[in-house]
Amino acid sequence: MADFSDLSSALSERKANHLYRQRRELATAQGATVVVEGKTYINFCSNDYLGLANHPDVLDAFQQAASEFGVGSGSSHLVCGHSSLHHQLEQRLAAFLGRDRALLFSTGYMANLGVINALLGKNDFIFQDKLNHASLLDAGLLSGARFQRFLHNDIASLETRLQKADAGRKLIAVDAVFSMDGDLAPLQALSQLAEQYDACLMADDAHGVGVLGQRGAGCAEFFNLDQQQLPIVMGTLGKSFGSFGAFVAGSEDLIETLIQFSRSYIYTTALPPAVAAASLASLKIIQSDAARRQHLQALIGLFKAQAQALGLPLMPSDTAIQPLLIGSSEQALVISDALAAKGFLISAIRPPTVPANSARLRITLTAAHTVQQLEELLSALAEVAW
Repeated sequence: MADFSDLSSALSERKANHLYRQRRELATAQGATVVVEGKTYINFCSNDYLGLANHPDVLDAFQQAASEFGVGSGSSHLVCGHSSLHHQLEQRLAAFLGRDRALLFSTGYMANLGVINALLGKNDFIFQDKLNHASLLDAGLLSGARFQRFLHNDIASLETRLQKADAGRKLIAVDAVFSMDGDLAPLQALSQLAEQYDACLMADDAHGVGVLGQRGAGCAEFFNLDQQQLPIVMGTLGKSFGSFGAFVAGSEDLIETLIQFSRSYIYTTALPPAVAAASLASLKIIQSDAARRQHLQALIGLFKAQAQALGLPLMPSDTAIQPLLIGSSEQALVISDALAAKGFLISAIRPPTVPANSARLRITLTAAHTVQQLEELLSALAEVAW
């Protein structure tokens, strides 16, 4: 029997290449400041973009729902785990995004797996941006569909592949906001191309919903794309919503198809009802408190302007994700550690999460940050050797 005795050598190789990953143990809630292993840091690597993970209204909703519904949901949605809170959240998310219906999933990863594998088979085509999130890429591979990857945000590259596709369903799947680069997919152009080649467009809006658009309704609102132009939207609740889980929004037929055929929806326990209640409270804040988005946009503009003035290696992004391209994995770790010594928590993102020789500091801004904290970060970045 194999004992996998070669595992240690693979781990050693990863360490030698400065690619070894380690977990940090937080002792506080998510926020602009956190305590990690006894030290307080200003946190610039959280996806809690609107600062809602520890908002008192969200906490109250969670606690009250837990008192009424308990902790666990007890079963899958299709057995006896679909509570009135789940149902209410789905209805309000659908209305928020201007779609017929929405369907809750336990994670964004499961949502992407569930959609693509429910819709595609070996006689179909899946077209994906080369910088798509791992969950989209894995979903495409697992579907058995003919998998085509096109150059990042390159419409001509995609069209060349669409022209060669014959009979079968065609799905174009992209990140709306690319999680490690912060730039946006050209969804209007992609939508037009999808219509031209009888394909369906899917956007993973994990990093856009809540913050993009005047109302915070994400990429569909930002690009003014209706349900016909953008038939499938996936969004997560663990980022701008500050809670947990994910959803898919689209037509009545799409959602019913996922309920019947999506294995990652059918065969897993439903989210705790209290999490749905917390997400409902977050949605209410997103819809009523535009000042949070406005403050975040002001911070993004301030950071970009001052970082450019300092000559920092900014990547082209207008979102809350502001990566600084370093290149070397070793150097990215050195800079991350130097910033940690100054009291700033910023992750060094390295391959295989990003392409080879493109390690970076992934700085994420949130509505919970103050202008003073941002200026302190910029001062620290100016002092670090590049």
